[in-house]
Amino acid sequence: MNNIIVYLEIEDGIVGDVSLELLTKGRTLADQLKCKLEAVAAGYQLDRIGGQVFPYGVDTLYLADDKRLAPYTTLPHTSLLVTLFKEEKPQIALMGATSIGRDLGPRVSSALFSGLTADCTSLEIGTYEDKKQGKVYENLLYQIRPAFGGNIVATIVNPDCRPQMATVREGVMKKEIRDAKFVGKTKKLEVAKYVSDTDFVLEVIERHIEKSKVNLKAAPIIVSGGYGMGSAENFKMLYDLAAVLGGEVGASRAAVDSGMAEHERQIGQTGTTVRPKLYIACGISGQIQHIAGMQESAMIIAINNDPHAPINHIADYVITGTVEDVIPKMIQYYKKNSK
Repeated sequence: MNNIIVYLEIEDGIVGDVSLELLTKGRTLADQLKCKLEAVAAGYQLDRIGGQVFPYGVDTLYLADDKRLAPYTTLPHTSLLVTLFKEEKPQIALMGATSIGRDLGPRVSSALFSGLTADCTSLEIGTYEDKKQGKVYENLLYQIRPAFGGNIVATIVNPDCRPQMATVREGVMKKEIRDAKFVGKTKKLEVAKYVSDTDFVLEVIERHIEKSKVNLKAAPIIVSGGYGMGSAENFKMLYDLAAVLGGEVGASRAAVDSGMAEHERQIGQTGTTVRPKLYIACGISGQIQHIAGMQESAMIIAINNDPHAPINHIADYVITGTVEDVIPKMIQYYKKNSK
């Protein structure tokens, strides 16, 4: 088995952040395995893709440039990856756990009988010992993700089938340029060899894209509320605190399910993954599903009336008290002391 391949998601000629994050992680894994990092881009007018991904350490970029490949549709992209993977035999294949990745990943893994681990929160290289068969497998991909409703963290391995496939949600991995001057090889694929005309049976006539009004990923400060806020009325205090701090408001799944906040503000395993400079968790107990989405924050402040809440174990500062008492005092203090 050969290299690591990352599938690139492209919109309007721009590589998605989730793909760049996977390239960053893929480069680290490739260095450990002493193999090459490769990427595949399928779409139209892809001349600028190389300049975007080579700085992340991509050794080889496969380009499938055809007007019919953009925007994304299931069949041609599936055929392209299945045929390419059969040719190149990658040992690891990674893609984003987005609407595209969740559609494409299972189809490719099913066609290749390879298996797939979805929504991973961490990827590592390690060894697996099969005591029943008396075998030891070296350099396997540890595909780590919360399981059973987030009650445990599962480490999944795929000893025999290749490629080892995983999807990772945006924001889980860091995005970091390896060498701004690095330039790898570009291989242009002859689309007709990989995709048949029957794969283009579906044509996208018109698209309507509505971008989210809430940009949690870019917020340097996030004030997040959980079920412990008690009511939608109390939740409004978080908007006041966020306004004073110049931050954004987030929420746990429990707060969203109870109607205190919109789904687009949800942070955690089933929401958005964030890594702000400051994360203030208000009335959040800190279940593993939520922690998975914010544990990489530079500083965490927890406000909770339960001194034994799980969130306290990862918080840099813990304020024990009711949100009704603490948050108004914080707002008053910041208003008084802010320029």
